Amino acid sequence: MSGRKIRTAASMLNIFTLRGLPWVSNGQEKVELTATELESLRSELADLEEREAYLKAQLEHVDEMLRSARLSGYLYIRTRWLALPGEPPIDDTDVDDWLPRFVVLHGPCIFFYLLCTDLSPQDSTLLSDIVEIGSLPQFTREDDETWHCFYILTRQGLRFECSSISKLQVDLWLTILQTDCKHAAGGTKAPNGSIE
Repeated sequence: MSGRKIRTAASMLNIFTLRGLPWVSNGQEKVELTATELESLRSELADLEEREAYLKAQLEHVDEMLRSARLSGYLYIRTRWLALPGEPPIDDTDVDDWLPRFVVLHGPCIFFYLLCTDLSPQDSTLLSDIVEIGSLPQFTREDDETWHCFYILTRQGLRFECSSISKLQVDLWLTILQTDCKHAAGGTKAPNGSIE
């Protein structure tokens, strides 16, 4: 074992405090481990190194994502599918299924992450697939705070409804998405919010 690995193993012994092992940090007292204890310690070290590499990859991903994103932040999101022809619309206004998501506008896509540290998004949509963007009525949740809302409708019929207590945040998302979608579609925005 190299010096670094021995120091790491020594610190791991202090962390895991294996019973019955005499230990002095200045290295003067000898430690004897059974083959099973040594293998267990190696396994613990390998697991910790793997976890460290995973966390480092997450931080690098978040850093890169935030540096190159046009816009990002937490919004409360719920998704709805448009009713099929002949189906009556479902009234789900009383359903509180808003979930916090970290939303990133990056390049030609919007990505929806569970957390800002996630390596893979839970969902995404291309700006070129967005056919309509618009405001939704405000609503009040159980905490008596007013929530401001907007929606994103895709050509596949999936509607992302987005909300925040910050009117400024919602207005910023609306403005940037409408501008970017207009450019992605190569057309102009109609008065109803649809992209022509």
